[in-house]
Amino acid sequence: MTASNPIQPQGEKMRKAIRWISDTLRTHPEKTRHQAICEAEIRFDLSPEECRFLEENIE
Repeated sequence: MTASNPIQPQGEKMRKAIRWISDTLRTHPEKTRHQAICEAEIRFDLSPEECRFLEENIE
């Protein structure tokens, strides 16, 4: 479990964010990958490192 959020297991935020980004890009093709990642950053309270990982690894 993470220190900042003991309710969610470590990595759960990232799994949820990746799933949400994928669903968002599929259902809203007008959104760019960058827009979806920026929204996920806020929605899932991602760290700068997590956001960098998404930017570099989600196509």
